[in-house]
Amino acid sequence: MSYLVLARKWRPKRFAELVGQEHVVRALSNALDSGRVHHAYLFTGTRGVGKTTIARIFAKSLNCETGTGADPCGQCETCLAIDAGRYIDLLEIDAASNTGVDNVRDLIDNAQYMPSRGRYKVYLIDEVHMLSKPAFNALLKTLEEPPGHVKFLFATTDPEKLLVTVLSRCLQFNLKRLDEEQIRGQIEMILAAEGIDAEPGAIRQLAKAADGSLRDGLSLLDQAIAYAGGALSDEVVGKMLGTVDRTRIGALLEALSTGDGERLMAEVATLAEVSPDWAGVLDALAGALHRIQVKQLVPAAAAEGDGFDVEALASALRPELVQLWYQMALGGRRDLPLAPSPRAGFEMSLLRMLAFRPVEGAGQVIAAPAAPGQPRARGSAAAAARAALDSDLADAAGGPAPTPASAAAGGAATQAGVPAEARVIDAPRAARPGVAGAAASGLESAPEAETPTRIARPDAADAGARTPPRPLDAAGWLDLVADLALRGPVRELAAHAAFAGWEAGVLRLSLPASDDHLKTPFLVSQLAGALAPALGIAPQIRFDDDVPAAGETLHARNARQREARQAAAENAFLADPNVQRLMQQQGARLVPDSIRPYEEG
Repeated sequence: MSYLVLARKWRPKRFAELVGQEHVVRALSNALDSGRVHHAYLFTGTRGVGKTTIARIFAKSLNCETGTGADPCGQCETCLAIDAGRYIDLLEIDAASNTGVDNVRDLIDNAQYMPSRGRYKVYLIDEVHMLSKPAFNALLKTLEEPPGHVKFLFATTDPEKLLVTVLSRCLQFNLKRLDEEQIRGQIEMILAAEGIDAEPGAIRQLAKAADGSLRDGLSLLDQAIAYAGGALSDEVVGKMLGTVDRTRIGALLEALSTGDGERLMAEVATLAEVSPDWAGVLDALAGALHRIQVKQLVPAAAAEGDGFDVEALASALRPELVQLWYQMALGGRRDLPLAPSPRAGFEMSLLRMLAFRPVEGAGQVIAAPAAPGQPRARGSAAAAARAALDSDLADAAGGPAPTPASAAAGGAATQAGVPAEARVIDAPRAARPGVAGAAASGLESAPEAETPTRIARPDAADAGARTPPRPLDAAGWLDLVADLALRGPVRELAAHAAFAGWEAGVLRLSLPASDDHLKTPFLVSQLAGALAPALGIAPQIRFDDDVPAAGETLHARNARQREARQAAAENAFLADPNVQRLMQQQGARLVPDSIRPYEEG
């Protein structure tokens, strides 16, 4: 006798043997026991969750020789024939191979005849979404009012492709993906019945690789039995699946937690020896970070780690750092196809995690490890970065700038050539939202040298003393905004804002209430930066809606000029002698909105 694969050998034959679909079993059982059986059922769900199996058990329940009920005997000739796939009144149709309208017409013609042996003639159409639209239309009438002896059972993995008219004629049941515990329990039961020994780690790996599909899990189990040639060990199954030993994931996290870059790269080199799926390693790393975060925030719901000490890592890492690393792992997983090589993309994801360290105490930062022969930068550069952040926050709040003395007290390094009254800020801060976001959440990038690259931004008063601001009025404001190379929302803000005043570095604008959504800090700062070269300084923009505007907005001026050009174009057209002759002699009429100024044509 030929070997029967485990997925077929252990296919459930009764509703009680189904795993994970209790909501569907309950509804079908109640319908069978009460006799309220609908004429069309639609079973949806991902591959290998039991759609066809449920349909076959349902067909057995309808035609069992002991009577219609939710528990077929499984011993009568009808039940045995359905299990063997040779029952004449159960017609299984693969819609992927029979997509045309002619196939459906044959089905409709045969549906008029009474069943040969059973009570009902059952049509099981698998992957029904593959039917063509004409085929669906041909089936609609029969599907809505079939003969009393016909039942339709549809199965599909993509219900979104079905016509709404088909969905409305069926009772729809969505089968759930199975979780790892359910798949693991089924694999353990089958291994015990087959007399095959297996380590718990091997079963866990198979259940995880099944990805919610019991059939996929049993297919992998068949493959593992053939690969191992005997008992299933954790190491053998891991090699077959190409998964990474969880102890390696723990070693990576330990190296990251201690900031040991050399050990981190050594672990990557060890992983590279087995040629792993680097995307899968990032997935495993994200899963480990998830368990660590659960242990930190919800200890009662935490699960033990596989191959690493979750509790030790949870106590060594700050929760916000775990969240940041988790997002970096997901981002690295997404960007991996864009990397020069999968290993390079994986290494850059880990190095990105290594570059971000938690803040310890007041301004002290654990820096990334320095290159051999270079001093490890810790206190002064980190404090300088924090002083720069405090300076920006003071700017936003309108408070006084920190003095050199206060900067020195905070540990910031004084730069040569920068005036004492200048505020020190990060030059690329606006261009690096990720770094700014990390600093705002209590995380800072490890400095590469003792003194980071800076530029000086003078105070408004000091800048005004050196470079007098240019005068500006309402007409000049319109010309200035028109010449600016602005795009998108910031251009809309400038075009809808009316000039109200310009004095001592403060630009007062008026904006209608309907455009209040444009007054975001980001757009206002962009507008101020664009105006700085023309005005000599970066203005402080204020919106005084109560102050009357000194002139119209650029948007209003453009609309007025457009209307004037349109009126001039229409008048010039109507004044043309040829046009007047056509209108007078031939009865020609002007088509509304058909004239455009020449420059807009």
